[in-house]
Amino acid sequence: MYSIVSTAIVFGIQSIFVQVEADVCDGMPAFEMVGALSSEVKEAKERVKAAFRNSKIQLAPKKITVNFYPADIRKTGTSFDLPIALAVLSAYGRVSKECLKGIIFAGEVSLNGEIRPTTGILPMALAAQEVGKHTICVPRENMKEAGVVKGMVVLPADNLNQVIAMIEEFSHMPEKYQADAKRRQSEQKAEHAQEWDFADIHGQKVLKRVCEVAASGRHHMLMIGAPGAGKTMAARAAATILPDLTEEEALELAKIYSVSGRFEQREERFWERPFRNPHHTISVAGLAGGGAVPKPGELSLAHKGILFLDELTEFKREVLETLRQPLEERMIRLVRSSGVYHYPADVMLIGAMNPCGCGAYPDHNKCTCSPAVIGRHWNKLSKPLLDRMDLTIEVKRLSLVDMVSTEPQETSEAVKKRVQDVQNLQRKRFAGSGIVSNSRIPVSQIKEFCPMEQEAEKLLQEYFERFQMSARSYYRTIRVARTIADMEHSKRICRGHMIESLRYRGMDRNTWEMI
Repeated sequence: MYSIVSTAIVFGIQSIFVQVEADVCDGMPAFEMVGALSSEVKEAKERVKAAFRNSKIQLAPKKITVNFYPADIRKTGTSFDLPIALAVLSAYGRVSKECLKGIIFAGEVSLNGEIRPTTGILPMALAAQEVGKHTICVPRENMKEAGVVKGMVVLPADNLNQVIAMIEEFSHMPEKYQADAKRRQSEQKAEHAQEWDFADIHGQKVLKRVCEVAASGRHHMLMIGAPGAGKTMAARAAATILPDLTEEEALELAKIYSVSGRFEQREERFWERPFRNPHHTISVAGLAGGGAVPKPGELSLAHKGILFLDELTEFKREVLETLRQPLEERMIRLVRSSGVYHYPADVMLIGAMNPCGCGAYPDHNKCTCSPAVIGRHWNKLSKPLLDRMDLTIEVKRLSLVDMVSTEPQETSEAVKKRVQDVQNLQRKRFAGSGIVSNSRIPVSQIKEFCPMEQEAEKLLQEYFERFQMSARSYYRTIRVARTIADMEHSKRICRGHMIESLRYRGMDRNTWEMI
């Protein structure tokens, strides 16, 4: 007898449907599986056979052939265990073929028949919804993940015998499970107490201003200052003033965490923008993604949020150079023999570093570093990478008066409302253009979206000639000025907006003039 079961495989963060076909016939007893399979998929037959035996499911010895269609796509992962088991049982006549129609199955089967969680469930559920399939059977631990998709009926799998009984029941009483689809906790916006708040930062008015500008236009920023000046606190507080994710953004980000096996990290903060702070010992693969079976790296895990690189000069140079192309394209492309994997990487990069090895430069009374040591410190960062930083600011130590001040500070909630207003303004301006923020304005549309007063344009030209700005720096300065103008609800970029923007282009001048 012949049977077929629907499942899916994750490729990148997208999902491709796979049909698991099973044929059972008389002949020499065997269990063969074909269809471009990885080692863990080939091993599934041993797990499935043991699961049948320990679940008290007795099958007559016959020749079993399982095929995975399409056969030209390499199958990896353990999510095929459950579809294989059900396809074989259906081919034996132990499960009705009608019960399997219209349902997507995924899950790993243990030797005792229990169904264990697997990765990539959310992309599978979203892909199923796109083709009109609204029922998915997944391990119970993955139920909330699949339930993120609106209107999706989720059948929780505990063990093989329970799955068999459940799909039989579902075929006769679908209303019982459809009612559960209307109650999704993940659709409700959960409120969480913020661990960090702008109100905790005393003084540092300029630093707070730069953080607000960066958040409003999603610009990259670099903080340079002595140890303990508040750089890390400012970066973490900056994450609290970013507007919440839209539904489309939240689902895209959740897909990335799903294929990484980290969905639980998004489950409680589904609508919050991510804040990733990798250690400086991270590898290229850890930052950009990779592995034998490619997985997203920190760049993709920070998608639509903040990637904070503390102690920037301590990162390996090859790791930092990996950032250059993704910061422009907002995408990671991993080329492997099995194909090309694309992972989104639209991040707001925040870097923090000391001005020298001891952290005291340019205070010559305290700095113990020689010019050569300072030069080596800065040579760890390439000019092309620094060129991609829209905003650069010196973070000075707080005075004792500011540190012990009891004067109330502006909260993150208040700043967040202003940032939201500025981003709403940008959304209206860019409606229908595919642009999402000022930092993403294409060079070809700079004149259209960034009209400047004559004095502002003249000032920028003078600065360009004097400091020999690169073309990238020139346009990034205009984009930042556009954001500053939006914060003041000005339709045109004025001289004052351009002056402030140029102040943040410290990297275009002599390295130490800015501090």
